[in-house]
Amino acid sequence: MMSNEGSLSPESVLSQLKSNNITHVVWLPDSETNWLYLLMKNEPSIELVPVSREGQAFSVAAGLATGGKKPVILIQNTGLLESGDSLRGWGIGLKTPVVMMIGYRGWTRHGKNAFHDVAKFTEPFLIAMGINYYLVENDGDIDRITYAFEEADENKKPVAVLVGDEYSSWN
Repeated sequence: MMSNEGSLSPESVLSQLKSNNITHVVWLPDSETNWLYLLMKNEPSIELVPVSREGQAFSVAAGLATGGKKPVILIQNTGLLESGDSLRGWGIGLKTPVVMMIGYRGWTRHGKNAFHDVAKFTEPFLIAMGINYYLVENDGDIDRITYAFEEADENKKPVAVLVGDEYSSWN
């Protein structure tokens, strides 16, 4: 695994997915995760399952988990807000042990979230839904991804990883 404390490398993220035995990545393709996508598509142990709307990711992940697979959901915070009812029903209601890796669009560690106003709604939304979350900004935080998988498995519920570095090292 690459060690890069200043940014989050897609190689480190992929390494975490593999070490947590992820079988499927359910995602809505976007430009911010292009480098991770290029690595994932060449990884034979992980199957990519694209969806056309983020809300579909939760039903797909629930079906995969019911079938004995271990999915992860890869979406942006804008899509998370759009898919609240699916998260409630398919994720929380069915007690689906799944990690959501959420691009924290518009977030900055300095609190000035002027790029996108969706950043100010992300954490309150997760709190309102009863979803625990971990912030990952760089490779120094990478072990938080494993913490999220452990928590999801232990508590049989969705857990979020907020990816706070989507516009630098992932491009």
